[in-house]
Amino acid sequence: MTNLALQPHHDGSALYVANQKPKLGDKVKLRIRIHSSFGPVKQVMVRQSDSGEGFLTPKFKVFAKRHGWSWFEGQVVMYNPEIHYRFYIELKSGESFWLNGVGLHELDQPDRDDFKINTYNSVPKWASGAVLYQVFPDRFARSAEADKRTPPKWAIPKKWSDPVIGKGPGTAEQFFGGDLKGVEEHLDHLKKLGATILYMTPFFPGGSNHRYDASNFDSVDELLGGNKALQSLVKKAHSMGLKVMGDLTANHSGDKHEWFVAAYKNPKALESEFYYFSDGNKKYDSWWGVPSLPKFNWNSEELRKRFIRGKSSVVAKWLKAPYGLDGWRIDVANMTGWIRDDNFNREIANTIRATMNEVSPETFLIGEFTSDAANHVEGDNYQSTMTYSNFTRPTWRWLWNPKEKRDEGQVGVGRKGIGAHELVQLHQRFAGIFPWHVRMHNLNALDTHDTGRFKTFAIPGAQRVAAGMQFTFPGIPMIFSGDEFGLDGWNGESSRTPMPWNLERQADPTMIETYARLSQIRKKHRALVDGSMRFLYSSKEALVYIRESKTESVLVCVSRGKDRRVEFPKDAIASPERAENLFGNGNLRVVGSKVRYDAVALDLQIWRLPSAVR
Repeated sequence: MTNLALQPHHDGSALYVANQKPKLGDKVKLRIRIHSSFGPVKQVMVRQSDSGEGFLTPKFKVFAKRHGWSWFEGQVVMYNPEIHYRFYIELKSGESFWLNGVGLHELDQPDRDDFKINTYNSVPKWASGAVLYQVFPDRFARSAEADKRTPPKWAIPKKWSDPVIGKGPGTAEQFFGGDLKGVEEHLDHLKKLGATILYMTPFFPGGSNHRYDASNFDSVDELLGGNKALQSLVKKAHSMGLKVMGDLTANHSGDKHEWFVAAYKNPKALESEFYYFSDGNKKYDSWWGVPSLPKFNWNSEELRKRFIRGKSSVVAKWLKAPYGLDGWRIDVANMTGWIRDDNFNREIANTIRATMNEVSPETFLIGEFTSDAANHVEGDNYQSTMTYSNFTRPTWRWLWNPKEKRDEGQVGVGRKGIGAHELVQLHQRFAGIFPWHVRMHNLNALDTHDTGRFKTFAIPGAQRVAAGMQFTFPGIPMIFSGDEFGLDGWNGESSRTPMPWNLERQADPTMIETYARLSQIRKKHRALVDGSMRFLYSSKEALVYIRESKTESVLVCVSRGKDRRVEFPKDAIASPERAENLFGNGNLRVVGSKVRYDAVALDLQIWRLPSAVR
């Protein structure tokens, strides 16, 4: 099969789909590029559907030839709000191929792996090009006001420099006392990193340090400073050009929640219908069987009214004045509203999005889908996903430290220490079938509060390489607070380490400058935000890819080990001799019809090139 760099290519970016926000009934121009080395082309068509009936479109026509590539153009019609499609390529030799969201194939492919385009692109402008910074409030920073507060009965008070309990008794009760004023006092740190969104895990009162066991959704935990502290934080963040997103658990509450307390052992209570009770309301369903996290029953219209529907709901309250949050991340969105034969998952997501639109269409909605999300999220409700399948796990697997014997299920069951060519396969399988506007806004996380730290399990020094990938793959780079200080953590609990503002614990702040530089590069070069994505080279040790827009291209080379012959055809990119190095100081060499670069171990190189379509 043709060299990776010269394979036929299409994705949902603006280079290949002219109308990024089509309406029902629109005719949408599509483009595909095919290199001459692939062979003389007889015809190119697209297989799309009209109300479930598949058919081939009229033949595409060549509209441009550049650098050995023929660009074919045709169109699909938005017969439905969601259109799935794949390309059929027939050569004059008689060979034929299919190109879909996961790659090039000789045999026909299932519809589930098609490219996707729809009428749902409503992502606010501020989310495009964003850099998201995650804060776990108890561990980010303590203000002077925190010292005046009395810890609750459930808490085990800790000093800021104390080690974190990662497993066993006291894990959820260890209390370091970070608060919202502490976050506000360090917003300049986020700006230094280049962050544009502050995302915080729950601020509602609960019976634990993580607060995913809310006791109500109507107030900010007094331990964090209460409602006025959130108002002040959001106001200050907005004045500095930062957006602020909250974390909402629509799957469950805590067992101390006022709704649950009213209904527990009391079948006559109105709130009895809010949960899955049995045996006189003595028994109930909960998240993963954890008794402190009773699961919501979304059959209840009253629950929907109070929580997610309309301007008086919980969802709406915190988006409106005097708070003014800019969006929500929905915890365990993949499980919400789904149990046994009840499945309100999509309905609940749609209702949340409709309420947000009613309050402010410029709000952003992220759904947590811990595994594959591409066949669940089209963008009509969740505009982005926090998922680990398409970026996090492939990156961990490739840069895994072979000497690291601990695992704790960080990347799930399967091989570790994969080659870069397998990373490409995994990424394409899990990312390529998202609609482009969703793929462009999915979170690229190395780790979160639910995982160990990437640094702990990766080859020493690999975090710099992985950070480069975060900022140059399609998606929103997500920095979990503490990554920039080189903090360690062998599981989710132990990764929730208090920030070492005064170097209270072993820390390496050298990554701060790396994140800041990568943020600046991404801000300056728009191709890294919405440009197309092509893989040009992959071996066991190294990977080369390019992001392309109408105005420029950005070429990236990353490696985990030495690869003295990183090489791909000159025709794969435009004007390699004009490459301008943006990060790493490496030089590309043009040798005959090839472009070469000698990659060293743990290399990160970024170059700017002219546009491929000019």
